[in-house]
Amino acid sequence: MTFPILTFHGAARAVTGSCFRLETATGTLLIDCGMVQGSKTEKELNYRPFPFDATKIDAVLLTHAHIDHSGLLPKLVRAGFAGPIHAIRASADLCSVMLPDSAHIQALEVKQLNRRRARWNRETVTPIYDGEDVERTLAQFRGADYGNWIPVLPGTRARFWNAGHMLGSASVEIEVMIPGHRDPMRLLFSGDIGPAFKLLHPDPEGPSGLDYVICESTYGDTDRLSASDEVRRALLGEEIRAAMRPDGVLLIPSFAVERAQELIADLARLFEDGTLPEIPVYLDSPLAARATEIFDRHHRLLDHGRALSRAVHAPWLHVTQDVEDSKRLDDVEGFHIVIAASGMCEAGRIRHRLKRWLWSEAATVMMAGYQAQGTLGRILLDGAKRVRIHGEPIEVRARIRSMDLYSGHADGPELQAWIAARGPIRQALFLTHGEPPAMEALARAETDALSPLPVLRPVLDEGFTLTPAGPQSLPDNPRRPPPRLRPDAVARLDWHNDVSTLFLDLNEALTGAGDEKRRAVLIRRLRAALEDWQDSHPD
Repeated sequence: MTFPILTFHGAARAVTGSCFRLETATGTLLIDCGMVQGSKTEKELNYRPFPFDATKIDAVLLTHAHIDHSGLLPKLVRAGFAGPIHAIRASADLCSVMLPDSAHIQALEVKQLNRRRARWNRETVTPIYDGEDVERTLAQFRGADYGNWIPVLPGTRARFWNAGHMLGSASVEIEVMIPGHRDPMRLLFSGDIGPAFKLLHPDPEGPSGLDYVICESTYGDTDRLSASDEVRRALLGEEIRAAMRPDGVLLIPSFAVERAQELIADLARLFEDGTLPEIPVYLDSPLAARATEIFDRHHRLLDHGRALSRAVHAPWLHVTQDVEDSKRLDDVEGFHIVIAASGMCEAGRIRHRLKRWLWSEAATVMMAGYQAQGTLGRILLDGAKRVRIHGEPIEVRARIRSMDLYSGHADGPELQAWIAARGPIRQALFLTHGEPPAMEALARAETDALSPLPVLRPVLDEGFTLTPAGPQSLPDNPRRPPPRLRPDAVARLDWHNDVSTLFLDLNEALTGAGDEKRRAVLIRRLRAALEDWQDSHPD
């Protein structure tokens, strides 16, 4: 192999599952190894084998600790990866609480799933990884500092730049020596780029004069014209005042790492300056509580780090310590705020809180982060009147709100400015980590700005040879596994979502049928339609 080969195994025209494989003449790197979120069809990728041999990966470069970037590292280790995982030290510390939490959640969810499968006489499933896999993974971390070059392969070195997205987040610069060429090829993987006015972090940084740039595009079609610290806090105050009911609640599904800490810091400011009276705030997330301790430990790396430390010890903040504490939240009287994981409502304690409150007009649910297609959070934002949680249908009467000024991602103009600052880009720009509308918007802007350079939007498992004269698509090769999903199956609602909606519609139709005779007619017609389909599809 003369030139590097870059293959996109995740976050390809979708927002989660970041994973990029870089093959060089002297070895192979992974940049991130994240868990896929979204529809069940996409999440099933987490359980399927990697589309590469884990034993052939020599090292991992981790951009940051969020699960959609780090969450499959223990699976990689279980599959035979034995090399170092390079990450900023704060990211390594956060992974030490996030990855065990991920294993714990998997164990609980698989236990519940297997109970249901046993009732249907189906085979049991096993978690993607367990606590022992996590322990081995954490032992392979190697802490790094911003700006210092790290030798990662013979003839290849890397360094981290502050991405301004969360504690320990980084863009990864890689220099690869090409056989027969004097100068190295320079690549930059953006990771997740933080926005301006990020509460706890400075603006993102990065090098310039690169051959290839691989950039996220999560909010590529968004322009937050009025974003600032003051505007964000004022809007939060308005949302809280609008949510206040004598026996109501404001539920905030929140990513346990970074988003929860930002919300706590802003709530403290609103209470301290008298904008709002002190309101009981419950942090219903063991992971968020442990992550907050790590933020406190690294407060010198954070803008307003001392202010966050003060807020963490405020009397209005209550942290649930165990499951029983969490259950008792269902009986809290008077208006209160609950911050609970997960941020996309896909797992964790927020689903219990939603089950308790979604049917109530006294409740408000405020999304404070990106909601991927197919997740419960996105379904609620899109206006669903009924949802299913833990197999039970629930009417949605709560107010559903969104406040994306807490997003950890740069908007379209900020991404364009970040890309411009990396120039001159000599060969190509790859766009990743975005759903099609956002990615297409950013691609149109960058095609005009970078012309005649190509702006590429790879699909899942697509690979390119990176030459000094530009990228070349890999030719078909029977030894390379085919893409695991069709491009039109990524970042879309799937048949699982359709079935869930069908169950809800059926339940509503039967409930509203009026009498037993009409219900019997409806059931007979449904059964006849199913039998007709089975007769016409005997295989």
